[in-house]
Amino acid sequence: MLTLLKLLQSLIKTLHSEGTPGQVAAGIALGSVLGLTPVMNVHNLLIAAVILVLNVSIGGALLGWALFLPLGFALDPVFDRVGRQLLLETPALEPMWTAWFNTPVLPYTNFNNTIVLGSFVTWLVLALPIYFAARHGVARYRATLGERVRRSRFYNAVTASKAYNVYTWFRPD
Repeated sequence: MLTLLKLLQSLIKTLHSEGTPGQVAAGIALGSVLGLTPVMNVHNLLIAAVILVLNVSIGGALLGWALFLPLGFALDPVFDRVGRQLLLETPALEPMWTAWFNTPVLPYTNFNNTIVLGSFVTWLVLALPIYFAARHGVARYRATLGERVRRSRFYNAVTASKAYNVYTWFRPD
């Protein structure tokens, strides 16, 4: 229950933040790769570094990760087919894969795994549509529902629970 409350707090804080819709959307688009691809890969470390270095919403990235994580698991069979097509069934790419896997750092990307390769390539194709859809959604939310949500009892309850979170830091276990 507490985790769900923290996720709701993060969602509301991100949607009502001072960041532009573009910054929030860029965070969501970059966070989506963390949710779609298996976590323990070099490319995810690079994406996390990009999230921290660029002026994107970290809350948006966490939101993108949380939203796309279940989708990533659900789409694993599709990612496997895409990766299998690229790795095993396209002979023209074989010299490139051989060169990549003989390069010192590139094998740590795990692109020899069909699911990792398929999920990353799928994210590359979907990154811009995710960005534009998220930017549109955040802008529409702020223009139409944002102020009504701020005045709601639900919003006040979720933001008031921050006091409870501070209390839990100092509460003896």
